[in-house]
Amino acid sequence: MDHARRSQRRVAGLSRRDLMRMGAGLGAVAATSPALAQTKAVFKASDVQPPGYPTVVATENLGKKLAAATNGRLSLQMFPSMQLGGEKETIEQTQIGAIQMLRVSAGSIGPIVDDINVVNMPFLFKNMAHADRMMDGPIGQELLDKITASPNAGLVALCWMNSGARSLYNTKHAIKTIADIKGLKFRVIGNPIFIDMMNALGGNGIAMGYDQVFSALQTGVIDGAENNPPSYVFSNHYTAAKHFSLTEHLIVPELLVFSKRAWSALTADDQTLIRKLAREAQMEERGLWNIYEQQAMEKAKAAGCEIIEIADKAPFQSAVKPVWDKYGPKYQDMIGRVQSA
Repeated sequence: MDHARRSQRRVAGLSRRDLMRMGAGLGAVAATSPALAQTKAVFKASDVQPPGYPTVVATENLGKKLAAATNGRLSLQMFPSMQLGGEKETIEQTQIGAIQMLRVSAGSIGPIVDDINVVNMPFLFKNMAHADRMMDGPIGQELLDKITASPNAGLVALCWMNSGARSLYNTKHAIKTIADIKGLKFRVIGNPIFIDMMNALGGNGIAMGYDQVFSALQTGVIDGAENNPPSYVFSNHYTAAKHFSLTEHLIVPELLVFSKRAWSALTADDQTLIRKLAREAQMEERGLWNIYEQQAMEKAKAAGCEIIEIADKAPFQSAVKPVWDKYGPKYQDMIGRVQSA
């Protein structure tokens, strides 16, 4: 009875648009209940990135394998390019079951599942190889399990995906030293760690949805942003912000998650199959990423963007010490495990 009342209150608080999305999404997965396991179901998959982006391609290929393995009974329909909304909106839709599969940054999951914030600490990883070892090993699985077990998330974490190292780009001038950041307004993912990080570096951290960044760069609402080379180029940010400085201050992995509401309607065999295919997608996306990142850098250079190597990153690392002092003690044990991975 209590559960029913809570459900009624949650539904009452939803907008008409949310209810329509929820109905459409649940309709897609209703056929996956054990009693109707032989009925076809099409899962909605969402990504803020455009077609051809490594995470999009790997998820699409997962869908093709799923359709082949189930003789078309289960399949995916991909909605790239923020068609269903930015990360905040699509997380909410996945939580209520209107979207079934979602690729999302660990930076956006941190505020929902606090344990995940350990991978959002600046300069945590030495390099991408270090991050790969974390994702592929027991620590990576443990963190995925924490998302799945979280009563707040409403998500099943399937796998990690690479998103390279994040660096600074801006419309004003080259950033060669930490002093060059002073006073510039930088967009960051809406996570307190990232806002504090940018402020500690001397800039002004502004939380903003990814879907708003390009227009904000064009109009001067922000001076810059921080992201990986493919996001910088293939979301057209490079056409507005010509100065790209390789600070590599963050290596924030991506996550592929499934709606827990939709997941609970699947048979155990289907759940096992999707997990297996997700692990394959994790490794496929990594190979695609390495190629895509190189293509992005070449395109930025060809367009006349200034790519700035940072000769000495020590001042940047020292500057974010207040962030480590504020957040680090909470994740001390996991940080030690990650750093020694």
